[in-house]
Amino acid sequence: MSEPQKEPQRSRAVFSTEDFRLIREAVGSHLQKIRDEPDSIKFSHLYHRLGRIADA
Repeated sequence: MSEPQKEPQRSRAVFSTEDFRLIREAVGSHLQKIRDEPDSIKFSHLYHRLGRIADA
């Protein structure tokens, strides 16, 4: 007889809420340094997405 299938385990979070706050702060600092470079818009979008996660 075969064993019954187990439900997949739920993934554990990799980052905590505090981690997102720290990452957002680091991205914000980097964003100020590269504000005139083409990639600044990508970092700006990332900064705002991290803010939504941390506020959730």
